[in-house]
Amino acid sequence: MNKEVWIVDDDSSIRFVLERALTQDGYVCQCFENGEKLLQALKTSSPKVIISDIRMPGIDGLEMLRIVHEQNPNIPVIITTAHSDLTSAVNSYQSGSFEYLPKPFDIDEVLDIVKKAEASYKEKMNIESNDEIHENLESEIIGESPAMQEVFRAIGRLSKSSISVLINGQSGTGKELVAHALHKHSIRANKPFIALNMAAIPKELIESELFGHEKGAFTGANVSNQGRFEQANGGTLFLDEIGDMPLEAQTRLLRVLANGEFYRIGGHRSISVDVRIIAATNQNLEKMVAEGKFREDLFYRLNVIRIHIPPLKERKTDIPRLARRFLNVSAKELNVETKILTPDAEDYLCNFPWPGNVRQLENVCRWLTVMASGKEISVNDLPEELKKKEDNSSSAAEKQYGDMSNKLPLDLSWQNLLKDWVSQKLHEGCTDILAEAQPEFEKALITTALRYTHDHKQEAARLLGWGRNTLTRKLKDLNLE
Repeated sequence: MNKEVWIVDDDSSIRFVLERALTQDGYVCQCFENGEKLLQALKTSSPKVIISDIRMPGIDGLEMLRIVHEQNPNIPVIITTAHSDLTSAVNSYQSGSFEYLPKPFDIDEVLDIVKKAEASYKEKMNIESNDEIHENLESEIIGESPAMQEVFRAIGRLSKSSISVLINGQSGTGKELVAHALHKHSIRANKPFIALNMAAIPKELIESELFGHEKGAFTGANVSNQGRFEQANGGTLFLDEIGDMPLEAQTRLLRVLANGEFYRIGGHRSISVDVRIIAATNQNLEKMVAEGKFREDLFYRLNVIRIHIPPLKERKTDIPRLARRFLNVSAKELNVETKILTPDAEDYLCNFPWPGNVRQLENVCRWLTVMASGKEISVNDLPEELKKKEDNSSSAAEKQYGDMSNKLPLDLSWQNLLKDWVSQKLHEGCTDILAEAQPEFEKALITTALRYTHDHKQEAARLLGWGRNTLTRKLKDLNLE
């Protein structure tokens, strides 16, 4: 992507200084003496950043900004002016300028702002190019929760890459679905997708499954056989439960990843393949490496990009949609009427811990399609295993903590706790209490929101009711960066 910057200013000396500084910093510049000429050029090409004076003969900078954003809202426009005042500044930002710079400006500051504007442009273009992928993913994998939105973003960003990916998550979270999506939305989409579950194959057969064998290589090898690597040539090989791969097979896999070549068992001819590896595991590979159960060099080969699939209990907002999808699919499979969850049953499912994750929810929906008598599913219609689980959880909690209902204060709400704290401070003779409380209050809000969104700042800001810039400023002010 060319680092192209357009400069428009009726002052030739300003154009000269900016062009020279930006060119020395690696940018390709095009200069215009008025807004009309820039808008004419915009009909046939477009830059990554525009730097414009605000007061010029003919079309002024703000009017030009408005027209530019009508044609291409992604182009960041930096407004400069020798007549800096509050009205100009406010009008610039309200018109959508990326930044407002009064003259005379520091050239290093201009370079810094241009770099930020260029990064903003790239981010917007990346998001825009991934919109279609994101919409398709929504239909393939349900996920409105912030954690799943991060998974979607990762798949979108990887759509033009063949880099290795390691997917980790608990059993039943949908790791293979994500692997399929990574392949479908990649440059290898029209090539084979081959899946192999390491845990489902006897250890003595894994190398034959992966690399194939020649006729007579071992007892029962009556014909030559292609392995999964050859079958996946040009496409994607998905190695599920990679943590269960024996160390001997790990060594051979590492060699293939290093040079793209291998030998069939019993073979003497080197076979070259071009295969993208997507691996998945529910195990802690770092711990396995430390214990000598998984090769460290193979781990780093596979762990180029890691995607974490959250357990279902961390995706409560997705449960109603998932349940409706599974009930609908089950009804079509059995050619019966689709069952509907009552609000109480939906709430119950949302608060269930789901140790078996999405797979368990899918199986429950199949059971309900067959076993629930009416069209509407109430809490009483749910399988006993779900009710027993909650009962067991409650009794376990009571055993651990005892029945504390009579020992707790009547109201431990944060509002009352705050009132007690303020009262204590006042009795201690403290002043300027808000200055002490507000930063701590904001820290609690920010850290909790970022933890909930897995450090996705834009989503955390939205949930808190702030803009992204406000959150960034708060992080800096509160030393939370």
